[in-house]
Amino acid sequence: MDENCIFCKIIKGEIPSQKAFEDEHLFAFYDINPQAPTHILIIPKKHIPTILDIKPADYQLIGEMFTTANYLAKEAGIDANGFRTVFNCNKDAGQAVYHIHLHLLGGRKMGWPPG
Repeated sequence: MDENCIFCKIIKGEIPSQKAFEDEHLFAFYDINPQAPTHILIIPKKHIPTILDIKPADYQLIGEMFTTANYLAKEAGIDANGFRTVFNCNKDAGQAVYHIHLHLLGGRKMGWPPG
């Protein structure tokens, strides 16, 4: 964990969040600035700053993030009509918190291109 990371503080319960899911490896919570009716952030409990920092030892963890996104999409009822998952990497892509997080977005029709 990184003592200065807002997401690490959320995982530790130092900053409140609306939890959507938690297990041994992951924590998921509702985004405080939602960009869709359903907007959940899925984060590993292991601090990984960007997707460029993912190592082979993290591959299973990344897979678990997507499996959790599938589970949460079904729980939220957005699986049938569709949903989007997004990782942003670095500032030009919109990464504001340097702790990887998978955005789960749904509940409305998504446009393309996204940016």
